[in-house]
Amino acid sequence: MVFGVCLPLLFFPEAAGVVTRGMYAWIAEHLALAYQWAVIGAVIFLLWLGLGRFGSVRLGDDNEAPEYSTFSWVAMIFAAGIGAGLLFWAGIEWGYYYDTPPFQVEPRSIEAIEWAGAYGLFHWGIGAWAVYALPAVAIAYPYYVQKVPYLRLSTSCHAILGHKGENSWEGRLLDLVFMLGLIGGAATSLGLATPMISAFFASLFEIEESFQLDVIVVVICVSLFGMSAYLGLDKGIKRLSNINIVVALLLMLFILVVGPTLFILRVGADSIGVMLDNMVRMYTWTDPILRTNFVEDWTIFYWAWWIAYGPFVGLFVTRISRGRTLKELILSMLIMGTLGCWLFFIVMGNYGLFLELEGIVSVTEYLSKDDGAGATAAIVASLPWSKLSLAGFAFIAVVFVATTYDSASYILASAASSELKAGQNPPRWHRLFWASMLGLLPIALLVVGGLKVVQSIVLVASLPVLLVMILMSYSLYKSLTANESHPA
Repeated sequence: MVFGVCLPLLFFPEAAGVVTRGMYAWIAEHLALAYQWAVIGAVIFLLWLGLGRFGSVRLGDDNEAPEYSTFSWVAMIFAAGIGAGLLFWAGIEWGYYYDTPPFQVEPRSIEAIEWAGAYGLFHWGIGAWAVYALPAVAIAYPYYVQKVPYLRLSTSCHAILGHKGENSWEGRLLDLVFMLGLIGGAATSLGLATPMISAFFASLFEIEESFQLDVIVVVICVSLFGMSAYLGLDKGIKRLSNINIVVALLLMLFILVVGPTLFILRVGADSIGVMLDNMVRMYTWTDPILRTNFVEDWTIFYWAWWIAYGPFVGLFVTRISRGRTLKELILSMLIMGTLGCWLFFIVMGNYGLFLELEGIVSVTEYLSKDDGAGATAAIVASLPWSKLSLAGFAFIAVVFVATTYDSASYILASAASSELKAGQNPPRWHRLFWASMLGLLPIALLVVGGLKVVQSIVLVASLPVLLVMILMSYSLYKSLTANESHPA
């Protein structure tokens, strides 16, 4: 399956790029509304679940304690769900909106700056984490409460498929959809992260960026997550996630302290206000008259990315959430996940904006050359003790990539296993196999190149997953209402 995705990209890069961009254009034009309403529906449905009568349902036995501490649990969710993609976009996403703002705002105006800050928070906020939390709840309930012994996407549709329906052709088809979606979602994260890490290394060691350096970065990341995959969930993913979250928070604190502290905090507060004041409009804006493609290029791209990635995050969160209640799971993901992303966007993004406005680093000039990785490296290099800063960011980027690969290989191995009961792990050889296969993705995307191709792949991969989201929502509702006596 991985070869089926990678080989056309490697051997026919130009043709593959044309085809994927054409598919992106058609889906974005004709099905954008479906993505918008799917995310709105996910937010409403999850708030109803988490704050309603089903919020007290415990994933496991009635008095079962959580398997992991809250810190480790949140750290693993964040590392798996966001990964290095957050480092790539947090410092530079505002630059795209600054030059091409929404709502027919004048480019590079004060109003454009306000919308630029708000839209990053919007795209990485509650909507994103709702799309992650929905599969987590839909899979975790039948897995832990109804004791379905399959850690697969098809488990989320247990109420529709029936007893042992996960092994039917319909169930295996759903699992195939998940695996294709994961490959597309992982390709986006890894395809953006690899050139960024290469740019960090190039600036750190004062060498030229090249395809060979990109391949070396992939080998380093694959080696690290291969070792982590071999060690397993507790000794591998958990430890890497804990270390990385601590280092990442220290780096954000460092930027806030040595950077323009008041500017960062003031613009951050303003961005939150603008987003909250216009949230309904941002969720429902379709740009129906002028059709500037802002919605299709950005909001629909992000919703598609989260949807393609959602089942993977849902499966992984299911595995580590035994003993939690539905309310705890839903609200923790929506609130903690959102706040974590906002921290990166407010600190890194507004520091990058400050550099642009003061003429220290022209972030938008890098973006005009389709060099987002170079822009991120330039932002980090402008910090005091630049070599140490670059080394720190390179470290967390490599570990974020490693945890993304690691979690993805773990879940792919779980989905491909015939049976996996609560608490069990897939065989090490199986995890290592998928870890190695996933290493081909960023190399294939580097050959094709370009942000538009990355956006196109994730949108195409997300389409079948969008349909599964509807099915799993109905299945979850059916299961919960059929077991009304379970909630406390």
